[in-house]
Amino acid sequence: MARTVTVGLDGSRESVAAAQWAAHEALRRRLPLRLVHVWEWEPTTRTPLVGPETQRHWAERIPRETADELRVLFPELEITSEQLAGQPAAVLPVAAEEAELLVMGSRGLSGVAGFLVGSVAQAVVATAERPVVLVRAGEMEEDEHRPDADGSPSETTPYRDVVLGLDTDRPSEALIEFAFDAAARRAAALRVIHGWSLPPAYGYAPGAMDPTLSEDLATDEASTLTETLRAWREKFPGVEVTEHAVIGQAARHLIEAASDASLVVVGRRARRSPIGTHIGPVTHAVLHHSPAPVAVVPHD
Repeated sequence: MARTVTVGLDGSRESVAAAQWAAHEALRRRLPLRLVHVWEWEPTTRTPLVGPETQRHWAERIPRETADELRVLFPELEITSEQLAGQPAAVLPVAAEEAELLVMGSRGLSGVAGFLVGSVAQAVVATAERPVVLVRAGEMEEDEHRPDADGSPSETTPYRDVVLGLDTDRPSEALIEFAFDAAARRAAALRVIHGWSLPPAYGYAPGAMDPTLSEDLATDEASTLTETLRAWREKFPGVEVTEHAVIGQAARHLIEAASDASLVVVGRRARRSPIGTHIGPVTHAVLHHSPAPVAVVPHD
């Protein structure tokens, strides 16, 4: 059975933006689009006389009406919709098992607070075994393209860069391939960012260190990054790649790069442990502060 691009819908503004982003991605991948709404009955004090069957009937409109709207916008796209019962944080990772990727929405906050990744989205990102993309409320297709000559938004100009955050100590083939493939499908450049830090002793006793140490380390880190990407450049010869081995926190550099990106790609190490799951500090920070859509790719 062919995989799909699957969207988790809840009727919110951000999930509508996620559905439209997913429709474009399904066209890029030549895959069907699957809309999934997870229904969980919760008695409320505002509507004490409304039973579960009535609430479910109301909820059934969410995937159906979204599908109808998308069919008008994307008549060439195969779209299915369904409603599943249960807790969204538990059901959506299972639904994602049959998907090429799962797309969800996240809300914006004002000021410097960044973006709000809800408990459901965060739980799904931490447990799904397929890539998960989070899309901001209000995200438009033209946001992923460079502005036209007069600075106006456009869907016909080239895509902004795809940005990949990469740890060269433990590089993941699944993560790298996802980023190169995303760039190739968009005919976009790929910007690879690897953050590294000086040894702790350098900060405690700078006078005892060779003053050229940082330059030598920077050269070594850049060389390692180049070698890590060499085979992937050969596999995707049409993708223009720029490499950045930068000193300092990787999350800060990725968030800065995200301001001019069509997609940010980060990884999550799949830890199967009885004590729970872990997203990782870099991925966690990018999820909360990247203005561009963020793809989280699980890997061993």
